Amino acid sequence: MIMNRDLTVGKPQTVLWKFCLPLFGSIIFQQLYNIADSLVAGKFIGENALAAVGNSYEITLIFIAFAFGCNMGCSVIVSQMFGAKDYKGVKTTVTTACMFSAALCGILMLTGILGCEPLLQSIHTPEELFADSSLYLEIYVWGLPFVFFYNIATGIFSALGDSRTPFYFLAASSSANVAVDILFVKAFGMGVSGVAWATFLCQGVSCLLAVLTVYGRLRQIPVQEKPPLFDWAILKKILVVAIPSILQQSFISVGNIMIQSVINGFGASVIAGYSAAVKLNNLVITSFTTIGNGISNFSAQNLGARKYERIREAFHAGLKMVWCLCIPFCILYIFCGKYLLLLFMEQGSAAAMMTGRQFLWILSPFYFVVSAKLVADGILRGVSAMRKFMTATFTDLILRVVLAFVFSAAMGSAMGIWCAWPVGWTIAMGCSVVFYRREYRRLSADV
Repeated sequence: MIMNRDLTVGKPQTVLWKFCLPLFGSIIFQQLYNIADSLVAGKFIGENALAAVGNSYEITLIFIAFAFGCNMGCSVIVSQMFGAKDYKGVKTTVTTACMFSAALCGILMLTGILGCEPLLQSIHTPEELFADSSLYLEIYVWGLPFVFFYNIATGIFSALGDSRTPFYFLAASSSANVAVDILFVKAFGMGVSGVAWATFLCQGVSCLLAVLTVYGRLRQIPVQEKPPLFDWAILKKILVVAIPSILQQSFISVGNIMIQSVINGFGASVIAGYSAAVKLNNLVITSFTTIGNGISNFSAQNLGARKYERIREAFHAGLKMVWCLCIPFCILYIFCGKYLLLLFMEQGSAAAMMTGRQFLWILSPFYFVVSAKLVADGILRGVSAMRKFMTATFTDLILRVVLAFVFSAAMGSAMGIWCAWPVGWTIAMGCSVVFYRREYRRLSADV
């Protein structure tokens, strides 16, 4: 148990920084999986391959949304029980979450195998991209068990206050993924399928190692009696957090798919430029989301321990943390975006390059806004205020999707789509911060 950490003691800002920094490192390597796929596809296969991988990526995010929801449902409830020193409940929560996740994963695999092509058709995938997009997506679906159980394992690590172990796994597996991507594509000439199989294999190895490590860690937690493997009451608690988290991520993914369908109407070059730029954008947004997840674990443990003042301090510490990240990313994307995009394209067309640069120029200044929203969302999720969490999320999503259609039609170009992002982020941030303050006042009044 030496790697487990009690987040209810120590100076909140110091504890949170030490806990979240490895999480940030982890997400950098997690994103390396997706970035590596696009980078290798664009560099060693061609612009159409980059567009095909990017096109499929938006659909894979729906599956990731379900895995993420299971991660958060298990992680938040385990955090609350760990903070309350209910170790029997910790173990039952883990096994209950695993059983539920296995059943859900099976349903999604069946849906994905049968529905890959209809999904690609629904977003108006160009004919020249369809075969590669379908192939990439099909291989990805077969690897869903690895995605699910790896997410459950990392959620458990975070709930126990251990953010370093997931970082070690991801650093090794993501680095290996880059090497295997290049080997399969350049040496073996496997094309887009090589990109997909490389990710499949590396995710499988990291999942197996993570699950075995979690099993060993849980065995070290002392309990007076053997905990039950499944508990309906605990499953209900998990679902209270998991379902809104799944809905949040899946509706965002559906919204992104709708936006992708608008982008697809502007041709393969615009799709390729967007595919490269959105990877860079997702690296930043996912970093903020991961820090928000760490704040969720911190808030959940302190909720269990009834140390509410530490939750307020976590909000301010979280803002400092994400804004420290915003500054370099914003500067880098505005002034060096061209060179970063060239990582994905050997010789990108003028249209693809301009698309990517416009996307980064418009969105990056608003990272300060969306990061504040995600910090507040992390606290709302950690204290199980899921209705407020969902309201802010849907506000952002609905605005971005609707305005993407409106602005692109009004401007007659894809730039209108990018302009929808800042509007949704700004209004939703206001909602999230107001909701967080109301929830903190409610908790404080109960003391």
